[in-house]
Amino acid sequence: MTDCECLAGCPFFNDKMENMPSMAHIFRDRYCRDDCFSCARYQVFTALGRESVPSDLFPNQVDRAQDVIAVSQAS
Repeated sequence: MTDCECLAGCPFFNDKMENMPSMAHIFRDRYCRDDCFSCARYQVFTALGRESVPSDLFPNQVDRAQDVIAVSQAS
């Protein structure tokens, strides 16, 4: 699979993970380079747009992403 289209400018990796390089590497390999469709951030991005992705949303927080999407679509 190709890299996620958001990887280069992802604020999560560029801002939130700078102090956790080992964890960032694991997340990047799993979600950005292997299966971006399972990334919670990517799910919100594709459903609602970049501006709707919570800055503190971790890639593995799929349940939270689904809540964000559901609340937004219910409004």
